[in-house]
Amino acid sequence: MISAAPPGGQGKLVSHILPPASKVDVLRTAAVPSETTLARADAAAFVLPAAEPEKSLAALPHAQLWQALHRRARGSSKTPLLVSRLPNRRHTLAAVGFLRPEAAGFERLDLAGRLARELVPSGAAALQCHAPGFDDAAAAAVLEALASAALASAAPMPHRKSEPPAPPALRRIDLHGAGELDVGRCTAIAEGNHLARWLATLPPNELDSVSYRRALQALARREGWTFRFYDERALERLGAGAFLAVSRANAHRGAGIVRLGYRPAARRGLRRIGLVGKGICFDTGGINLKAQKGMYTMHGDMQGSAVAVGTLLAITRSRAPWAVDCWLALTENEIGPRAYRPQEIVQAMNGVTIQVVHSDAEGRMALADTLTLASRAKPDLLVDFATLTGACVNALTERYSGAFTNRPGLEPALQAVGRSSGERIWCFPMDEDFDADIESPVADVQQCSAESKGDHILAARFLSRFVEADVPWVHVDLSSAERKHGLAHVPTEFTGFGVRYAAHLLADDDFLDALGTAG
Repeated sequence: MISAAPPGGQGKLVSHILPPASKVDVLRTAAVPSETTLARADAAAFVLPAAEPEKSLAALPHAQLWQALHRRARGSSKTPLLVSRLPNRRHTLAAVGFLRPEAAGFERLDLAGRLARELVPSGAAALQCHAPGFDDAAAAAVLEALASAALASAAPMPHRKSEPPAPPALRRIDLHGAGELDVGRCTAIAEGNHLARWLATLPPNELDSVSYRRALQALARREGWTFRFYDERALERLGAGAFLAVSRANAHRGAGIVRLGYRPAARRGLRRIGLVGKGICFDTGGINLKAQKGMYTMHGDMQGSAVAVGTLLAITRSRAPWAVDCWLALTENEIGPRAYRPQEIVQAMNGVTIQVVHSDAEGRMALADTLTLASRAKPDLLVDFATLTGACVNALTERYSGAFTNRPGLEPALQAVGRSSGERIWCFPMDEDFDADIESPVADVQQCSAESKGDHILAARFLSRFVEADVPWVHVDLSSAERKHGLAHVPTEFTGFGVRYAAHLLADDDFLDALGTAG
């Protein structure tokens, strides 16, 4: 049980802010499930090639049961899942799904999520997974998806109920025939995704920029990261007028920019990566106040920062060979006598003057100075994550997220990683002529356009002014950060989208080759 948190908005116990450690072991085995081994299992998931289902089912333990269920399910509008208790002494709960061998990552994860939602909530402590009939590479990909889905479904989320729900029972996942699957990397990504979702779910009276910073400091000690905090006084000395415009209405003076650093044991010749995250712990909209419907989930407006730190955790747990700095812009966007207003002119850290148009475009303001700091460190790649614009949701829905880059040659590889990882992105244009829509008669640039057409593109053009020209940069507008009933293998409304994508991106040879020629 996660105990109820103490009252008040600051000084939270770190134990309430960070999630509990995973208690699930993921193991590879070359053994093939049989009626005998299934009789010792609580639950089992099978994924079979979709082309010849009857033939594939004939090779499964309890084949006649599955074939009868399949015949009964024919004519279903959606590819059916076959779910049944097995006729053994344990009454093992088992489920069978079907998948095209050439299926892309999202399709694999979506099927795995459907299977996990049937099996994990049943109270199973041990889950067996098998993907017979696929070649080695395809089987490994399917089993990785099944493990990821089971871990996502079993990950506890914050609650403050007087009568707490039963904790997840899952303690072991056996992957049969997983071959060369990197189980450690799979669990590392799942842990990073869990951290991102957990943080986004916390109520705003518990996770504010003060408690968030303290939790990150504790996490840095635990994981061996370096930690530095640029408080408001330090940011004022640096001339971070864009960030400070947003933070000045806060009741506390705890806002600032956190820098976390990961360095692997081998430190020579490392590729240097910068991660940046928008961490607006609650967004009222400011003077341009949001309506109730738009404000209801604004405790989750810090998901960009949660994804960035979740990615850093996944990188650390997988012992990736990169030097990574993670920059998090932590503040609230409050309303009050000191709140920033339309038509103010502020100067960002790099000297660019900004005409404020709308106080609810605060994310790009906080990110502007954070990107300047991060790009001055001269990483080989800079990636930022932000729940930045409703326009991106309107363009893509919550199923995809948008991507923008100052290196157009990276776009094919960026989208390819989305297809293979299952966290899909779509690249938008960033042509210079869009700048005409954010020209200002009184400053170097307008914060946004009053017309609101293509705001996701204009926001990216705005942010590009704060990235050093010699730094390859990717901006991810997290339109799929929040989706009712979850997305793909993730069952929760806050999806943690981006952790899996970034981990796959940084390990993708085609992307790294493109990065080498795009810089």
